[in-house]
Amino acid sequence: MSRKHALGFGIDIGGSGIKGAPVDLARGKLAEDRVRIPTPQPSTPEAVADTVAQILDQFGWKGSFGCTFPAVVQHGVTRTAANVDPSWVDCDAAAVLRKITGRDGLVVNDADAAGVAEAEFGAAGARAGVVLLATLGTGIGTALIVDGHLVPNTEFGHLELDGHDAETRAADSARDREDLDWAQWGERLTRYFTHVENLLWPDLIIVGGGVSKKFDKWSPHVHTRTPMVPAKLLNEAGIIGAALLAHG
Repeated sequence: MSRKHALGFGIDIGGSGIKGAPVDLARGKLAEDRVRIPTPQPSTPEAVADTVAQILDQFGWKGSFGCTFPAVVQHGVTRTAANVDPSWVDCDAAAVLRKITGRDGLVVNDADAAGVAEAEFGAAGARAGVVLLATLGTGIGTALIVDGHLVPNTEFGHLELDGHDAETRAADSARDREDLDWAQWGERLTRYFTHVENLLWPDLIIVGGGVSKKFDKWSPHVHTRTPMVPAKLLNEAGIIGAALLAHG
């Protein structure tokens, strides 16, 4: 379906906040300023869906929408739950959203949504081949895009690295926790990305997460054979990617 002159809507659910806005699907930009509402506590499916409905209603959005979630998502069912209420595990999230919002919502892993947006409108520049997005934050989220197509629910942040779950050694939270300088953290990231490169042989690695804003400080200490660039869409990537995926 053509995206010329088309608007979509994206919602980005996180552990602390739920954000949403209409998206210009031709330009890959928010069509209006996003609205953010704190994530309800406890963050049960029904409470979160009610907050999603509030955001949709604020914009008068009546159609279908895309919705990111910090979990493995299979056919609208959330199989895991990171930083949200454990009642999301094996929840038919799409059905809950439909019941409470009265609209069809496509549910997608948050890193996957960001990866799709970066591949289409951000750092990848619609590059062919294998593109890996890795978000370095509390953990390591990953998205794999092959010739423009998403391979959903990759969990490469949980690869075993030197006998440890990789994200416990190489995420930005590990840098903070262990008070690593940029060079020390760069060594960890080099080990991690070399491991991923040997498994996937990507053509491009995009690094997202808050630390991508400091790319020039730590990237000289990371040595990969694959070109590595910082993400461009930052906090808007999830909303844009969710809207794109929902539009089809």
